[in-house]
Amino acid sequence: MTDTGRDRLRELLDAVLDDDNDTLDDMAAGAFSSVHHFSRQLSKSTGESPVALRRRVMLERAAWELQRGQSVTDTAFAAGYDSVDGFTRAFGRAFGHPPSRLGSATARGHWLPAPNGIHFHSPTVLYIDGPTSAEDSAGDVLALLVRHDLDDVAALLDAAKNLDDETARRPRLPGHQPLAWSGPEESIMAALVHLVVDKRPWLATIEGADMPTDPAPDTISELIDLHADLAPRWLALTRDIDRRQAWGDRIVDALCDPPESFLLSQIWAHVLTFSAHRRLIIRWMLSDAGLPVDHLDPDPIIWHRQQSGGFA
Repeated sequence: MTDTGRDRLRELLDAVLDDDNDTLDDMAAGAFSSVHHFSRQLSKSTGESPVALRRRVMLERAAWELQRGQSVTDTAFAAGYDSVDGFTRAFGRAFGHPPSRLGSATARGHWLPAPNGIHFHSPTVLYIDGPTSAEDSAGDVLALLVRHDLDDVAALLDAAKNLDDETARRPRLPGHQPLAWSGPEESIMAALVHLVVDKRPWLATIEGADMPTDPAPDTISELIDLHADLAPRWLALTRDIDRRQAWGDRIVDALCDPPESFLLSQIWAHVLTFSAHRRLIIRWMLSDAGLPVDHLDPDPIIWHRQQSGGFA
């Protein structure tokens, strides 16, 4: 996503969390390091020893698996324990109850306290909760900005859906490239693609999924469908992180080349900044194409008033 060079922290974490690295010696070998140097580097970077970090993350994974119906026995051996009794004792010390009783674990999620914001992430950890009214988000700046962004993207896609292909792809801002590493965005279609698709790799990174390999949508209709899929997931993820006050957590992004580490707060600030820029640029390009956009006011104040019936 950005190009800053080698990420040694990610290499160390890979060695800690590799399924085959059950011992400290295995971890150090996986990081091409001595045990002493590996332990010192990892502990200094994360505030947690390699063994403690691996044990905690494996227990988080175990809690997630148990919540989804896997047996205690299968979970114990998958977590690297030699016996169910040993796993049960470790789980009880960490979560405050045995693995056979999941009520409180389900209520609070599967993450344990950590000094570094490094946690187990899974492809299906997200939830999509019920709709939140405009009044509910009025006192929450982040919630308002995220909901406005998603709604505004949908409105711009709807406005652009009747453009013919030539009009949508005609260069209108030669040389326009908001990010040096993401390619030019000279046409309505190019800017819309980035506006929608650029959330997809972030979602994959945080969900722990593979990088999407299917090509970017080639029509505005396809972009509308993709946005309809991504928007509720993005909103649910925002609410989940905020509910846990996890904005200081760090994601090790293995999808970057080379991999990088990002704070969740950095990711949302990045997405909102460049989405706001693109939405304004697309308005200008739609107007240049002869498509009226006066009814698409970009101001979140106007949007929020409309959402709340004009009383906010």
